[in-house]
Amino acid sequence: MKRILLSLLVASLFTVGFAEPFVWPSEWTSASADEVQMGGSVRLSELGELRTFNQFVSAESTAAADLLFNDALNSGARLVVQGPSSDEFIPYAAESFEISDDGTVVDIVLRDGIKWSDGTPVTVQDYFFAYTAETDPDVGSNSYDSWFIEDEPILMEVTGDNSMRFTFPKPDRTALPVLTFQPGPDHVLGEIYREGGAEALKAAWGTDVDLSTTVWTNPFIPVAYQGNERVLFQKNPYFGEWNVDSAGNPLPYLDEIVFNIVESVDAALNLYLAGELDIFNPSNLDDIGVINVAVQNGDIDATIIENASPVASSQFIVFNWNKAGDPFKQSLFRSTDFRQAMSHLVDREALIELVYGGAASPMWSNVYQVQEYWVNNDVPKFPYDPEAATELLAGLGFSRKNADGILVDRDGNELSFTLATNSGNTQREQIAQIFADSARDVGVNVEVQALDFNLLVDQLLSEGEDRPFDAILIGLTGGSRDWPFGSNVVPCGTNLHMYNTSGDCLTPQETLMTTLYYQGRATLDTEAAREIGLELQRVQAEIQPQVYTVSPSAHYSWLTSVGGEHPADLINALVGSRELVLTFKK
Repeated sequence: MKRILLSLLVASLFTVGFAEPFVWPSEWTSASADEVQMGGSVRLSELGELRTFNQFVSAESTAAADLLFNDALNSGARLVVQGPSSDEFIPYAAESFEISDDGTVVDIVLRDGIKWSDGTPVTVQDYFFAYTAETDPDVGSNSYDSWFIEDEPILMEVTGDNSMRFTFPKPDRTALPVLTFQPGPDHVLGEIYREGGAEALKAAWGTDVDLSTTVWTNPFIPVAYQGNERVLFQKNPYFGEWNVDSAGNPLPYLDEIVFNIVESVDAALNLYLAGELDIFNPSNLDDIGVINVAVQNGDIDATIIENASPVASSQFIVFNWNKAGDPFKQSLFRSTDFRQAMSHLVDREALIELVYGGAASPMWSNVYQVQEYWVNNDVPKFPYDPEAATELLAGLGFSRKNADGILVDRDGNELSFTLATNSGNTQREQIAQIFADSARDVGVNVEVQALDFNLLVDQLLSEGEDRPFDAILIGLTGGSRDWPFGSNVVPCGTNLHMYNTSGDCLTPQETLMTTLYYQGRATLDTEAAREIGLELQRVQAEIQPQVYTVSPSAHYSWLTSVGGEHPADLINALVGSRELVLTFKK
């Protein structure tokens, strides 16, 4: 795997710039400039309702949320980006950037001509406001932890009318990934923040907001939201003033994107088969088979990309270490032997066959398998083994069963807990039930609970000593290609250190993982950083704070009336099948 970030950070002084406007490279799309057509609409699906339109409180990854907040090339005027054809960071909203020879100072000149969707110019103050809000602990932004290295802040200062400087407390191999953040509208949300503080900012732009009062730098902006029905995005009229294709045409090509809100992945598939969605990413080979039959029968005309790569996400069971109101479960969930036993009860081979039709592989590490360079294949593994699980549980005092066949300890405490996952995600519901059945076979009672995704996320993000869940089956996406360990996931006290939100490390292994995370982040030599990352994965796998399940393959499909996908050799889970900015309707 090519490692570009290292060369950026250790150069004596690296300067790069693009002329106005930003030109989207022709190699990012399979379509030639004379093929594209302007206008039209593309229909996508969204599983469940949105939680917010506020970038500072969003923490979830869904189709519509990604278009608003998470997709670097399709959401917001980020200073620097990585394109689909290279790991190299390039200026985007930045006209240019310079990195000091010790890698601790990044100077950025903002590109001229960027505007909010109400026509207001984007200025360095908008980035400073976003930085200020994201580093305010009372706001609780999901990006908060990325701005700190071992509690030392990365500092931002405005150095001129069109320039800014970021000073890092130590060399940081994620320096440029940190700077892929979006501006915040200082003239709208900034005013709310200054007048009402963090609470007012957090309350702004909920799903009941009048969307005509919101402003964006995104290529597509939300204009209508009908809960349980759809989210409508329309072209930002100002985006094309500073974004053009290789022939100089203003972007995006499409007039609008419609997200149809569905109750389940199966419902989305049915809409696609009926020709009512334009793009659909199959979850498994069964879905692909159904689509192939529809194509053969002439019901739809579609392109299918099968097994493009492993997915760029993880899928795991996480137990809640913060249940002060139930000391028995808190002690149980904090036990490494218990979590190892639960890992032994995950029948990953059955999941691969029954849920994904064979198109998946076991996942043992907290690094996405698509990032092969970083994955430690030699971590401790706890494969499906009911006998080993039974032995570990007996060591915890669960050696007999009650009349209902449930393991109990000498005090009569039943080995029982609730496992929640998001309703409508057919694959996760299946995984949870298969795990529950395997657990029941050895005397562990797992009650599967399907919750609305927003409620599930709220429970997962809850804080304090007594959080309102036992265990959750969920996944993570995002992260850096250059240090694939989340700044808000691995270190203790961070926003998505989801098994323990007490703020303190409760085990020596947690402390060690935190130390290794920051050591690797500060190591500019990529091979040396990789060795640290391998050790971090070993420690994590040994104590199983998250019990990883399987890594399915990524599949893609779209109606042939949609153009602008990536060239075939670029399509994988890290970059997807297309940039929506370059997508068009034929």
